[in-house]
Amino acid sequence: MNIIMLLLPLLAGIGLSVQSAVNGTFGKRVGTIESAFFTFFTGAIFLTIIVNFFGQGNILNIHEVPKWQLLCAIFGVIYLSLMVLAVPKIGVTAAVISVIVGQLVASMVIDHFGWFESEVVPFGIKRLIGVVLMCIALYFVFREKTDKSTASSS
Repeated sequence: MNIIMLLLPLLAGIGLSVQSAVNGTFGKRVGTIESAFFTFFTGAIFLTIIVNFFGQGNILNIHEVPKWQLLCAIFGVIYLSLMVLAVPKIGVTAAVISVIVGQLVASMVIDHFGWFESEVVPFGIKRLIGVVLMCIALYFVFREKTDKSTASSS
């Protein structure tokens, strides 16, 4: 079961990279905001169907959750819109590694302090090494992109 739980986020990551690439080119043709709108509109229709057939909760309980938890919807829109802007300019790899570095840093802070009702997981040297290595990876990936851009414009 643990291997399946490890594979699910891996598949989600593959999906995010594909989505970023497609939305980046789509956004260049129809506009950034329009691309984000189309993605969320289509997703809303798709999820409405899924919720109606497979949903087990009660969407009407939304008024009972703490209001700060409703911010999750806004973060999805921000993420998608920023990726549509960044991917055409820096490429899918640099954009996705930047996302991963941002996720690592933010998640480690959230874990360390137990924010948002999360379990406390103290920050340690191994986590620091992981973030530093990801930052090095980002440097090399982005540097390669800028080196190619500079070479092609010469």
